[in-house]
Amino acid sequence: MNIKINVDEKPEVTHVSIAGELDIYTAPELKKVFEPVATDGTKNLHVDLKGLSYMDSTGLGLFVGTLKDLNKNDKELRVTNVQPRIMKLFEITGLRDLMYITKYPEGEEIEK
Repeated sequence: MNIKINVDEKPEVTHVSIAGELDIYTAPELKKVFEPVATDGTKNLHVDLKGLSYMDSTGLGLFVGTLKDLNKNDKELRVTNVQPRIMKLFEITGLRDLMYITKYPEGEEIEK
């Protein structure tokens, strides 16, 4: 199981692209990227999931914790290019209603 993470820092937003699988084994690697952005409180976080092929409950938990930290600082978590299979996880858990999500391929945006 592997994950590839690319980070692009901008003055007001950090863009993160994820490819591969997000699960109990790879989540700690992504947490190292998300945590400083979320707890710093100075930037929004935009995450591109175009290359993400699998996500389990550990990955969902990481998004929940990151969202909570960002909300404390009035910052947003925006998730783009969500594959249909992964979108279903966001919908079932109710997370789709708590964050900004754009379906894959880029198109209709679902606002919180």
